[in-house]
Amino acid sequence: MARDHGAQIKDDGLYEELRKQGQSKEKAARIVNAKAKGSLEHRSTHLEDRTKDELMKEAREIGIAGRSRMDKAALIKAIRDHG
Repeated sequence: MARDHGAQIKDDGLYEELRKQGQSKEKAARIVNAKAKGSLEHRSTHLEDRTKDELMKEAREIGIAGRSRMDKAALIKAIRDHG
């Protein structure tokens, strides 16, 4: 059973799991409380559903080299393989 971390932590079990994964106390608390509030932002659209321009922008942001010569399938693979 999860230890009570006080009123400021909305889900003690999730908080403890995040701490075990190596998250700082502050980050774990922010994640738990955002999830409880329903404001946790998700950017998890399927890559296949994005336009090539959207994929190019993401590839640029994460620094994938050679992206200008890639087609949509290659961009998807490069983004997935980027680690």
